[in-house]
Parts: sequence; structure tokens; C-alpha cells
Amino acid sequence: MKLKQWKNLLPISLAFLLLLSGCASSTGTKNNSQEANAKDATQPQSGGELTYALATSPDSLDPARSGLAVAVRAFRTIFDSLVVQAPDNTIKPWLATEWTVSDDGKTYTFKLRKDVKFQDGTPFNAEAVKYSFDRIIDPKTQAKNAVALLKPYQSSEVVDDYTIKINLTTPSTAFLSNLSQAMLGIVSPTASEKYGDQFGKNPVGTGPYKFVSWTDNADIVVAKNKDYHWGPSIVENKDAPYLDKITFKIIPEEATRIGSVQSGQVLAAETVPPQNILSLKNDPNTQLLRVNTIGLPYTLFFNQRRAPWNDVKARKAVQLAVDVDAIVKTLYLDTYSRAWSPLSPGIFGYDKSLENGSKLDVKKANQLLDEIGYVKGADGLREKDGKKLTLTYVDGTPNREKRNDIAVMVQQQLKKIGVKVEINITKDIASIVQQKADYDLYGNSQVNSDPNALRAFYHSTTPEQEATVKRLGGGSDTEIDQWLEAGTVETDLAKREEYYKKVQQKIIDQAWILPIYVFPYTVAASKNVNGIKFDSLGYPLFNDANIKQ
Repeated sequence: MKLKQWKNLLPISLAFLLLLSGCASSTGTKNNSQEANAKDATQPQSGGELTYALATSPDSLDPARSGLAVAVRAFRTIFDSLVVQAPDNTIKPWLATEWTVSDDGKTYTFKLRKDVKFQDGTPFNAEAVKYSFDRIIDPKTQAKNAVALLKPYQSSEVVDDYTIKINLTTPSTAFLSNLSQAMLGIVSPTASEKYGDQFGKNPVGTGPYKFVSWTDNADIVVAKNKDYHWGPSIVENKDAPYLDKITFKIIPEEATRIGSVQSGQVLAAETVPPQNILSLKNDPNTQLLRVNTIGLPYTLFFNQRRAPWNDVKARKAVQLAVDVDAIVKTLYLDTYSRAWSPLSPGIFGYDKSLENGSKLDVKKANQLLDEIGYVKGADGLREKDGKKLTLTYVDGTPNREKRNDIAVMVQQQLKKIGVKVEINITKDIASIVQQKADYDLYGNSQVNSDPNALRAFYHSTTPEQEATVKRLGGGSDTEIDQWLEAGTVETDLAKREEYYKKVQQKIIDQAWILPIYVFPYTVAASKNVNGIKFDSLGYPLFNDANIKQ
């Protein structure tokens, strides 16, 4: 029916409704009242404070300078993005209302919302978007994951207050989905200039909650942004959140964190230990929320800069001797899935054919080490030219997701083939891994929306890039480089998928890594808590969150 016809019918419809209401009986009025009361009872209640326990402390609340998923869980409340990725992986408007892409795929022109303000009152406009993105690529910012996500960004042009043109050095099929991620959230230029290097302790964005305080290793507090009314399509409540405040409590110790929910000290807690999942399912006062994250699973990277791990036979020997099934079943009690690929299931391009492809074969592992000249001594450990075959396994503290325990199990398993594993649990990952590359095996994972994420981990780097941050593993292969480059620009989805499958297959075939587990993000919450939702990457959203009073 046309709009004009609807307008003509509207007065008649209203008159008819008034006539019906005038003829209603007392019984009918009572029924209507009961229905209204029932409806009110189901409406989310406003007010209250949600206490939400985090498993580790964020590194920064500056989206450009953070490298940790736990930080995103906190600062996603503060920052919005230009676009949002829907559950079906399509890209929808958010701070940008629409966009066009040039024929060569190198220029994106975005129209922006005109009714948005930052939490400090600064207007949101094209200048703010340009500032945010230019800031990420500025070496002075020392941006982390945001740099890789923004590539191949070159420059921005402000067309008018609410139109921005973004120029790329090459086409990028992943660019729009990357823009949806919180690490590319738009920051207040005013606050960034005011706080400088301390912006991560004083973050200001356009999000549904505004920053209040951060007490180191204790808590982070955000409060309702009462002016908010531009929520993305993936939440029901587009306006100011129902909650008055969220306090993110930092509680690294597993038993304490989950016990805090059961005792009522906090209302929700993330990263439920496997041993608690079954008991929580049967707890009448607690609910278990669970979502699989996508991106790069938890993976052990061989440092190919150091002998003998620059030899594929040495890496293959470890690949064949590490019983990943036993690790996952023992530590995670079948609540985590084993990883088989550099990518996790659910992301575009994941190669399912790799599943069940790697088999435990200790005999073959011993044979490979024999072939490269490492001989077992009387103590059962291998040596060559008077040097013990030693593998330095580095991991961080605290024991996130039982990763320190993985190191111990790998140590026990590799002893069977004569490899001595020295474990270094440290807080200084930045120096030891990223700056000095002083490890033989190190584990990492990354939440990401597109297989282009592989490029930051597996594409060769220049000496200049290595001088700044040493890429995990340090492996180099011209075919892998070519496939990754092709996958970035390919618009034919079938061809793009094939490039990424080739990358995954060669990385596993050449034993660059040991994929261990796919991380399911789990939250234990009081049954009085409603409306916590998750985005396509598995990060929690609190726009709809509310507490039953």
C-alpha cells in the first residue's frame, strides 16, 4: 500500500479505535489493564550496577594501543565503530550511515551520523574519524593490533563535516569488517590531545557508557551515557543503556572469580573454568552464557630464527610428539574444542579438511631427530656437537586459560623423545617475545573477523619491521606471502577462500605452529542479570543488559 493511501486511512482508523474504546465494557478495561501490567513486567528495568569480573587486567583502554582481548571487553562499552558486523557476517551501518566504494576498491566514502557527540561534548564528525585513523598509523602512538586491522589505510580526506573519503594503498576485502572491530573505535580528538600518552587511562568515545575510573589490578568503572541514542543493529536497545553503572572487577584467580558469582559478591564473571561448567549448569541461582570466539585459535609458534627450529624436521618431530588431544581433554574436560588450523571454525575460509589430519607418532618423531643428528644420551636427552637439544617454552602470567599448564604437559611429552623443555613463565612478554624473540615456543591467539588476520602473523616482514616488533615465529615463505597478498584483494569469494585454505595447509604441513584449542568465551551470571549479548567475535555487549530488582 502506498504512503498516501496510509495517510488517508489514518483518521478513519483512529476514529474506529476511539469508538471501540468508548464501547468497551468494564471487563474489557480490566483485561487491557492486566495485559499492560504483564507487558510492563517483561520490560527491562532501568537502574542498578552490574559487577562483572574479568580474568586478567587490561593493558590499556586506548583501542589503538591495546593488544589484549580482555581490554576490548571493557572499552567496547566506551567506543563505537563506523560499521557493525551482523551475525551473518554482513556489514551494517553504525556511526556511518552509508558508504560507497570506488571501482578500483581503493577509496571508501562514508556518510556519517549528524546526531552523535563524544562523552566530553566534542562533536562527532569527519574530522574525528580522520584524527582517529591518522593517529593509529602515526608511529608516535605505538599502536598495536589496530595497525594491522587498519592496513592498507593510507589517508583520509574530509569532504564535508559528515562525509569522509578514506584512501587505501591497495584494495582490501577485509577492510569493512575490520572497521567494525573495537580496536578501530573512534576516539575523541579533544581528549586524546588533552591526555596524550595517558589517554588509555582516560578514554573518551561515543559509546553507551562513559569512563569513570580505573584502579590498577582492582577495577574499572563506567557509567551510563544518558545522551546515547545511536546503538548498532545487533542490539535491541538503541538508546541509553538500562544500567547506571558497570564495575569490571579484576579477579585473576579462577576459584575466587567464580565463587564471587555464587556468593553474590559479583553478578557476572568471565572465563568459567572447565571444572565449574557442569556444576554451574545445575545451579538454580546461576546461568551460564557461552559463545565461540572466531579468529586465530590458541596456537604455539616455533621461533624459526633459532636452530634447530629453523629445520622443518625438528618442528615436525615436536608436532608428532605433542599429544594435543590429551592436553585439551585433561585440562579442559571436553569443554574446549581442539584446534587444527591457524584459523578457528566459523571464520570465512576455515579449512575443515585439516581436522584429524595430525596424528600422534612418537616413533616417527624420534626418527626425524635421528636424521638431523640429535642422539640420545645416557640420561635420555638428545644432544648434538656437545649441546643438549633444549626448547625454551615462554608463557605469560597469570595462568590464563590454564596456558601455564599446557607448558608443563608439553614438557612431559617431549621428554619422551629426548627434548629438554625449559619453561619461562614471565610478566615481561613484550621484551622477551616481541623485542628480543628469546623463545623457541610461545603461544598466542587473536579474536578477529576476517582471515586476513593471518597476514600479520605469517607474512614475511622487512628488517625495519623486525627492528620494531619481532613477528611471532619469524617464518618466511614466498608462496604463503603471495597467497596472503592475493587473499587481501580478491573479491571472488570462492577464489579468496581457496587462497586461505592453501595458506592453512602449508603452515600445518611445514609445522610452523602447533594449534591447541578454540576458546569458548563463557560467562557465569546471576539469574537476576538479563540482556548480556555478544557480537560476532564473541565480545560481550551491555546495551541491553539489565538487572531484575
